[in-house]
Amino acid sequence: MTQPLSAKLASLEKMLSDMQSILIAYSGGTDSTFLLKVAAKVLGDRAVAVTASSETYTAQELRDAKKHAEEIGAQHVIVHTNELEDPQFAANPPDRCYYCKKELFSKLTELKKRHGLNYIVDGSTVDDEKDFRPGMRAVVEFGVRSPLKDAGFMKDDIRKLSKEMNLPTWDKPPLPCLSTRFPYGTEITKEKVARVARAEEFLSGFGIRQLRVRDHGNIARIEVTHADMPIFIDEGISKLIAEKLKSLGYAYVTLDVEGYRMGSMNEPLKEKK
Repeated sequence: MTQPLSAKLASLEKMLSDMQSILIAYSGGTDSTFLLKVAAKVLGDRAVAVTASSETYTAQELRDAKKHAEEIGAQHVIVHTNELEDPQFAANPPDRCYYCKKELFSKLTELKKRHGLNYIVDGSTVDDEKDFRPGMRAVVEFGVRSPLKDAGFMKDDIRKLSKEMNLPTWDKPPLPCLSTRFPYGTEITKEKVARVARAEEFLSGFGIRQLRVRDHGNIARIEVTHADMPIFIDEGISKLIAEKLKSLGYAYVTLDVEGYRMGSMNEPLKEKK
């Protein structure tokens, strides 16, 4: 029998209350914003949100995180992470996310001590257990708690309650870091992630909310939902897109006919199994 949302919310609130004080790994996305909203209600200023700033995250994401935390009225701290300086991360192995999370949680551990807080928590949900998440290894190593997952929250649960709470992130598309745009084994550099960021920012100007520009060297493989594919049929718009992305250094600009799907760079890993 599925647990009702009211029971899940009550369980989450009790869990947070029992923790007494927390440091939230806060991206500004749907899950962490919902967690921050509930934590701020339960713990007040004993819930501190921390957002990572680095070249692998877009400037817009950081602006949104600041705005949402301010609207909630939560204490918000920005910390700079240097994952691109870690050769193990930059080499882009399949467990790349582990090194990113290790860098982040190392910084958060220092902040937790400085602020005198009891726990570091993240916004992982039950759905995250179904995907390839090498970063979860760092969650275990650093003793990070995942109260949303522990309370049984699915992504759809969070979207529904976020809408009821009038959170602007209730229907926000997922946006993992820019490092996910590169095939495993391809070195990640500041210049490469900056190029992807500029390409995606340009495409979003056409009203496309859910998109990825997958970087295959001199090829830009664009993923959008099937509903947005007609935009690319317009000859004038497709020409503008091709010209812009070629000006960024791509020789070829392609549209993936399979459309947007989460974790498409993991598909070669599944084929090897």
